[in-house]
Amino acid sequence: MNAPIAGSRRPAPEALASVLGELSSRFGERFVVNATIREQHGRGEGLADLAAPDAVVFPETSDEVATIVKACAAARVPVIPFGIGTSLEGHVAAIHGGVCVDLSRMAKVLEINADDLDCRVQAGVSREQLNAELKGTGLFFPIDPGANATIGGMAATRASGTNAVRYGTMRENVLGLTVVTADGRIITTGGRARKSAAGYDLTRLFVGSEGTLGVITEIRLKLYGVPEAISAAVAQFADLESAVRAVIVAMQMSIPVARIELLDALQMDACIRYSKLDGYEIKPTLFFEFHGTDAGVAEQAGLMQQIVADHGGGSFRWATATEERTRLWKARHNAYYAALALKPGCFGFSTDACVPISRLAQCVMETRADVESTGLTCPIVGHVGDGNFHLLVLFDPKDAAERARAEGLAERVSLRAIRLGGTCTGEHGVGVHKLGALVAEHGEAVDYLRAIKRAFDPLGIMNPGKTVPE
Repeated sequence: MNAPIAGSRRPAPEALASVLGELSSRFGERFVVNATIREQHGRGEGLADLAAPDAVVFPETSDEVATIVKACAAARVPVIPFGIGTSLEGHVAAIHGGVCVDLSRMAKVLEINADDLDCRVQAGVSREQLNAELKGTGLFFPIDPGANATIGGMAATRASGTNAVRYGTMRENVLGLTVVTADGRIITTGGRARKSAAGYDLTRLFVGSEGTLGVITEIRLKLYGVPEAISAAVAQFADLESAVRAVIVAMQMSIPVARIELLDALQMDACIRYSKLDGYEIKPTLFFEFHGTDAGVAEQAGLMQQIVADHGGGSFRWATATEERTRLWKARHNAYYAALALKPGCFGFSTDACVPISRLAQCVMETRADVESTGLTCPIVGHVGDGNFHLLVLFDPKDAAERARAEGLAERVSLRAIRLGGTCTGEHGVGVHKLGALVAEHGEAVDYLRAIKRAFDPLGIMNPGKTVPE
């Protein structure tokens, strides 16, 4: 699944030169062909294989994005949207060359409609920026993939994260979009109403399309009231399976926990060292967060404590003050960097299995046994409240055999999740790394995905080689 990028359908040199000359004249210093900048835009996080674009352009409006796309369409030059570079499945790699459209200068919060609990933002607004601008309104945007990703990138990859068990994913929280299509038109989808039966749901089609159908330039989002009470807690377990089964019971009882995060003993060891989580043991651990009224939070926590006790977990360690909660969740969000610190000099990438909650324990334990058979170092973390967990697979980039074992493990994780009724990607998207798994998951339905791609992008210029096997 994580094989190096191969093959090329680069545009004709004279056509590419013509487009680059046109864009250089139009955008001036916001058109860049500097090798360092191009390389920075040729990879995301995760595997470090580089595929740099031929140029990077920094538009500031939807009209400017449309200008770029029209020029590229006329010459059949690939267009690769870029948010902040935190994607994990090779989404931003320019595997056929082309023009990278960096949306970081489109970073304005355009509307906040507090009475209707919605807002409209440009694609380059980050989730932390949005929540900073919402301070004082009594509202917040809950989708939290860990990285300070852009809202456009989060919509494009259908991101979710730690709060998804209560608030859903980007799919449920995007009301509408402004999109530049593959022929350079600007369209809007959805609206401010909370439901609509007016035609095909184009909004949901573009959410998760990974830049392969068009460039998302604006997003209208749902907002939520800041809870009256927020409390976080940590529980530790003697073994991994007991921790996972405690989560399964909590979900089957419909306890409305805002966050339930799993860290296995190896990942907890890494976080204790990296984030200085003093006072915790090197054991499988669950991080919880409860949102609601004071009474509601107390009820949720009481039920969860009983479930933890029934599964051999220890007493809750509470983090009620804002600073304590922030420190706890920062440690969770830094899990990837903590894992890398376990083996300095190694590369790492994250798998992304998601299964029905009843199959979670089986999937995690089979995966743990698989890891042990490879001899690789692979901590486990997960948004286990919705059946989603990740391996952080570490390997020596200079050791081809070790990389092959890492990629084989990742492929088996995806296929195992599919076998158990789940999916090869709960939140990271397909990119270039999971194209084979997508076919295994969807079978003949992939032909219909290809048909949608052809209908929206007949020239094949929009982030080619990603999301749908060609």
